[in-house]
Amino acid sequence: LLFVLGTVSCTLFLAVNALYSASDDVIELTPTNFNREVIQSESLWLVEFYAPWCGHCQRLTPEWKKAATALKGVVKVGAVDADKHQSLGGQYGVRGFPTIKIFGANKNKAEDYQGGRTSDAIVDAALSALRSLVKDRLSGRSGGYSSGKQVQDSRGGGKRDVIELTDDSFDKNVINSDDVWMVEFYAPWCGHCKNLEPEWAAAATEVKEQTKGKVKLAAVDATVNQMLAGRYGIRGFPTIKIFQKGEDPVDYDGGRTRSDIIARALDLFSDNAPPPELLEIINEDVLKSTCDAHQLCIISVLPHILDTGASGRNSYLDVMLKMAEKYKKKMWGWLWTEAGAQPDLESSLGIGGFGYPAMAAVNARKMKFALLKGSFSEQGINEFLRELSVGRGSTAPVGGGAFPKIHSVEPWDGKDGELPVEDDIDLSDVDLDDWDKDEL
Repeated sequence: LLFVLGTVSCTLFLAVNALYSASDDVIELTPTNFNREVIQSESLWLVEFYAPWCGHCQRLTPEWKKAATALKGVVKVGAVDADKHQSLGGQYGVRGFPTIKIFGANKNKAEDYQGGRTSDAIVDAALSALRSLVKDRLSGRSGGYSSGKQVQDSRGGGKRDVIELTDDSFDKNVINSDDVWMVEFYAPWCGHCKNLEPEWAAAATEVKEQTKGKVKLAAVDATVNQMLAGRYGIRGFPTIKIFQKGEDPVDYDGGRTRSDIIARALDLFSDNAPPPELLEIINEDVLKSTCDAHQLCIISVLPHILDTGASGRNSYLDVMLKMAEKYKKKMWGWLWTEAGAQPDLESSLGIGGFGYPAMAAVNARKMKFALLKGSFSEQGINEFLRELSVGRGSTAPVGGGAFPKIHSVEPWDGKDGELPVEDDIDLSDVDLDDWDKDEL
C-alpha cells in the first residue's frame, strides 16, 4: 500500500496538521460522522485512512483531491486522519499509511484498494466498482456477507460469519486451535442478546477479513448446549469468553458495539502476530519506505563484520528481534546497517566513527532522533524504548533536516567477513643486509 510518487522532502509538510480542508471535494470523516455518512449511505465510497506526518500520504493528497473533484456527484470520496482517530483506523485494521478502502453495497465488508496512486487510476477503480454495484442491483444481489465458510444463524435465519458451536463441535473446533476464538453464549429469548446480534455479526465479517481468519467469532445457544454452559459457568446472557491455545478462557468485558469488538479482536490478533520485519538498509527505498510509513523507525548501526563475525552479528540482530516482538503493538519500523556502510546517515544521527553497536530512534515527520545512551542489550534497549513510548528522552534534529544520501550496498550474506586479498610483494631484489647496515 505504500508508494513513492516523487522525491518531495518531508520537511515541506511539517507545518500541516491535516491534509484536507472544507474547501476540498474530499469529505473529512471522523468517528462522529462515519456511521451516518458512510455505513448508512446508499452511495459507493472510497475512503483514505492517512496520517498527516506520512510522506506517502502527503504525496497522494493532490491526486486524491483531483479524483474527488472528478467523481463529485457520482462516487463519494472521503478521508480519515487515522493518526488522530486511531479507534476508527483500528476498526478497519489499518496497519500502514495510506490505506484505501472501498465501501460498496455491503458496508460491513470494505474492500482494500490495491491500484495505482494517480487520480486516473483511482477514478478508473471507482467507476469499475460502481459498475459492479449497479449490475448486482440489476440482478437482484445486494452484496450480502463475505464469502467463505458460513453457517446458518439459528437466531435470525440469515447467513453470518459467526460460527455456530454446539456441545459436539466445540472441542474439536476451539480447544487446541492455533486461532483465537471469541465465543458468545446467548439465549434466544434474551433482549440484550438480540441487541448484540447485528453488532456481533458485523464484527465477525470485518474481523475475519482483517485477521485472515486468525481470530474467529462464534456463538453458542446456551439453552440448548447446556453441557458447555455448565462447563464454563454461564450464569447470564450474553456472556462472551476469549479462548487462546494453552490458556484458560477469560471473560470479555469490553463494549458491545462492533467497533469495540473489532478493536479487541485486533488487539488479540496483534498479540499473536509475528513481530515486524527487521530490514537491512541496502538502498534509499528501504530507509524511506520504512521511516515514512511508521511514526518511529529504530535504526541500529552494528559493528563491521570483521569485528564480530557472523555469530556476533546474529547475537545483536537477535536482541533487536526480541525488542521488535516486545514493542510490536507500537507498529514501529526496524532497520539495521553495518558500521561504515552508510557514513552520511551515521553522521546525520551523530553516530559515526566509534561506539558500535549504536541505535537511534527517528521520527521522520519531525526529522528528530533520540540516541541509545545505555548498553546495546535487552535491558538497555528496553529502557530506551520505554522512555520513548511515554514521550520522554532527549531528542535532536537530524543533521541537515532530512535524510542524507543512502548508498546502495550488497545485503549481508550471513557469513563471516573476509579480509581483502593483498598483492604479494616480491622482495627478491631488495638487499636486506645493506638496508640493515644503513639503518644502523
